[in-house]
Amino acid sequence: MNSSAYLPTPVFWVATVILAGVLIRLVVIDLHTRRLPDKYTLPLVLSGLAVNAYALGAIPTLAIWGAIMGYLVFWAIGAFYFRARGIEGLGMGDAKLLAAAGAWLGIAMLPMLILMAATAALVFALAGGRRAREQLAFGPWLAAAFIILWVAGA
Repeated sequence: MNSSAYLPTPVFWVATVILAGVLIRLVVIDLHTRRLPDKYTLPLVLSGLAVNAYALGAIPTLAIWGAIMGYLVFWAIGAFYFRARGIEGLGMGDAKLLAAAGAWLGIAMLPMLILMAATAALVFALAGGRRAREQLAFGPWLAAAFIILWVAGA
């Protein structure tokens, strides 16, 4: 059997390079501003759906549900936290980035992505002390888990 049959297609590699570039840009922005701009997150949602539609040759149902549930889960957590504490604890940029991850990875990978990102962020926050916890941007942790799972899924 030809081992190259298992290599991802050129479309996968082009999509991966674009995804990595956008995620790096989002990490830099989030670290400096604590914001994840819509002009980067929303096109990631659409491109994830497009990549999955191309790969499947059909409507990417699991990717659509991944985008919907990714957004709704973080939106609900953020809304609950704001109502309970009166301050924003999880921004809607994070919800849109998770929606993008759901569009690229599908709904089944969202629990693993959240577990990976939250665990890494928690370890960083505990090791970094009070200042690290007060100024923690979650977007970089989401982005790291996102790209790892995307490449690992190839």
